Amino acid sequence: MHIYDLGSVPWADSQLIYHALPRLKREALVLLSPASPYVCIGYHQDLEKEVDVEFCRTSDIPMFRREVGGGGVYLDNGQLFYQVVIHKDNPLAPSNKASFYRKFLQPPIETYREIGIPAEYKPVNDIVANNRKISGNGAAEIGEYLVLVGNLILDFNYEMMSRVLRVPDEKFRDKVYKSMRENLSTIERELGEVPSRESLTASLARNFEKLLGPLPRAEVDSELRNEVSKLAAEFSTDEWLHKMGRHTEGRTVKIAAGVDVKHLVHKAPGGLIRGDVEVTDGAITSLVLSGDFFFYPADKLAQLSEAVVGKREAEVSETIVRFYEDQGIESPGVEPADFAKAVVG
Repeated sequence: MHIYDLGSVPWADSQLIYHALPRLKREALVLLSPASPYVCIGYHQDLEKEVDVEFCRTSDIPMFRREVGGGGVYLDNGQLFYQVVIHKDNPLAPSNKASFYRKFLQPPIETYREIGIPAEYKPVNDIVANNRKISGNGAAEIGEYLVLVGNLILDFNYEMMSRVLRVPDEKFRDKVYKSMRENLSTIERELGEVPSRESLTASLARNFEKLLGPLPRAEVDSELRNEVSKLAAEFSTDEWLHKMGRHTEGRTVKIAAGVDVKHLVHKAPGGLIRGDVEVTDGAITSLVLSGDFFFYPADKLAQLSEAVVGKREAEVSETIVRFYEDQGIESPGVEPADFAKAVVG
């Protein structure tokens, strides 16, 4: 395993490099910051539901869909990213996702503690200090590799984060802003100053080496750059960015006798689940699931929807439980019953 200590990079590289490494069968620790702002949404999210797309476009703020679950976030050079790419068969990688988070979040926790911030792990995937979140993290399976992405939050633009989100009205936006100020902290806020990026990067590298062993330095070579360019073309298409589609928000529309189209929302401990459901005479005839949850393997989510289609509403819960068992699904903080609530209410 190598370390890519890249400093400040173009915003797209801050996402595409860790997507490219598993495709090239490379294990690595990547440390970097984006040079300019952008909005990044989770793998299962619906862009139009989560983000004020028009505002982002008129403000020249790029938007990106990652292959990692979780929620949408505004990112800029106020964060120092750490990204771990490790093969599933590596003995250092726990097979259980909750254990994976607990183990691989220890190095950034130690870095926070070294600079005087009393950081602690909070299941499923948060780092908190003084009862406020101070690091955002997510994990994914990309091919045969496990990927952890997270950040040290040096400073944070609360106002812009609340502005890029799609909200029903300005009163709700103000509530989002105030809630973030109360529940999300930063190094600058905790200490009154920010240590140098060089010292923070060195601390992260040192603490990850305690876990992973020696990490020889590597550069972005031509093979990696070519893969990044290839993925940039794929991930910048409208088809990828809008892949969850556009669906009716938050209501039930009666199409005809016995035919309803519903949008259901359920908040599980592990994230928000949205279900866009068509029901005909008590049977599920169409289903799209989206949200800011984590689901492994990620590509099985569409198969879960397919498994439910054709079932009567009374059969949905049992069908989802059976699918979890047959496919070995993991969704930290989200149970089969949570998905059932997003399908039948």
